[in-house]
Amino acid sequence: MNYLKMKDEQLIPVVVELNTLLANYHVYYQKLRSCHWNILGQNFFDLHNKFEELYTDARIKIDEIAERVLTLKHHPLSKLCDYLEISEIQEKSPLQSDRDMVLEILNDHRILLNQMSIVIDKAENASDEGTVDLIGAYIRQMEKSSWMLNAWTKETNENLKNSTVNS
Repeated sequence: MNYLKMKDEQLIPVVVELNTLLANYHVYYQKLRSCHWNILGQNFFDLHNKFEELYTDARIKIDEIAERVLTLKHHPLSKLCDYLEISEIQEKSPLQSDRDMVLEILNDHRILLNQMSIVIDKAENASDEGTVDLIGAYIRQMEKSSWMLNAWTKETNENLKNSTVNS
């Protein structure tokens, strides 16, 4: 049954980029687990819980991305060696300060957001509204998480921009 109203040749670039996003998410997920296990110091309780919240969310997204690839009638990547080969997110030592862990996760968010934008671009070119909708929601959520983590890295006396935007 042809439930997709898109041509396979238009979907192949979407699937390639979704598999790249899947690889990035797997390495990101494991890095979050490592941070969760290895966090020390005064921020232990807050960050231990935050990292668990983030890796739980990443685990769900990993499944949804793989299922989207299957919905598009292709197989998702599923071997760790493939993930490590194509992921732009790299493994890091677990022996980091709390601040360095958060900065590392923020850098991973930058990479993931960039890859999500690539997926959206390919999906729009293929008229793949399902993928655009799925990834658009991921972008909104990750931008909010990034804002919160970035705020955590600031000193309490730092300010936002000193001007307001008027309509």
